[in-house]
Amino acid sequence: MAEIAFRQALREALSEEMRRDERVFLMGEEVAQYNGAYKVSQGMLDEFGPRRVIDTPIAELGFAAIAVGAASNGLRPVVEFMTWNFAVLALDQILNHATKMLSMSGGQFGCPIVFRGPNGSAGQLGAQHSSAFESWYANIPGLKVVSVSNPYDAKGLLKSAIRDDDPVVFLESEVMYGDLAEVPEEEYLIPIGKASVKREGTDVTIVSFNKMMKVALGAAEELAKEGISAEVIDLRTIRPLDNETIINSVKKTNRLVIVEEQWPFASVSSEISYRVQKDAFDYLDAPIHRITSADTNMHYAPNLVAKYLPDVARTVNLVKEVMYIKK
Repeated sequence: MAEIAFRQALREALSEEMRRDERVFLMGEEVAQYNGAYKVSQGMLDEFGPRRVIDTPIAELGFAAIAVGAASNGLRPVVEFMTWNFAVLALDQILNHATKMLSMSGGQFGCPIVFRGPNGSAGQLGAQHSSAFESWYANIPGLKVVSVSNPYDAKGLLKSAIRDDDPVVFLESEVMYGDLAEVPEEEYLIPIGKASVKREGTDVTIVSFNKMMKVALGAAEELAKEGISAEVIDLRTIRPLDNETIINSVKKTNRLVIVEEQWPFASVSSEISYRVQKDAFDYLDAPIHRITSADTNMHYAPNLVAKYLPDVARTVNLVKEVMYIKK
């Protein structure tokens, strides 16, 4: 095992897959000459050359369309968006072309493509750079949605995404690119669609994903000081959703709290809540609780940023509510 940064784990995944399969190439804003806006692709231009590491104009719709065309003709592109907040401009290509190619061609050809980049807020960047998109893309049939929280999962899941024959949206976070964790030096893959129990517990289940896992695990640490044992699940994949892991945990703990960086309406927590009440209602000893971003735009001021995003203290209070413990 080697301790490496999140960005390096992504770089290793990309480089290993490009060495393995000459059909794989990377394209996006500043991925080549500048070594990537977040240095994920550092050194890759030197190794693979300008035909496989391609700088694009700031035109998300245009280069996403080129990548969809390439995927439909036998290549396996990886598209880096500087932020998913800008990628809404490419939604037409993702929704109306990449995800519908297989069904509209009667199964004759698909669209093996990965769209990746940082998602959600990254501090004081203002409303137009701070939206989280898991639930948006998870609503699209034919699209797999991966949202990672650590270097180990990032590498294993990105390799699986590149090898997948379906289009995959791969969501990262600007504030995690420097995070360090141990990653195996030998090759490994993590299957898409399988959640991970990051902490075993018996009293309550906390489900989260992406950088909100830090809030979930932080809350579990604080709860442990008060004798409350929280089981923490990292979804890793939003679609397909690992219903089995969530249900089995709720059957054990009988309580569920969901933490996510989404607006509350029609969010990932909404879907999870529906599934749990449908498949594990008799096991619940309390209503399902969730904490999401505020139902508004995230503003620039730091005090408003703090109010907007879920945090450890409020998550702890929610757990105490489902435990029927006075705060």
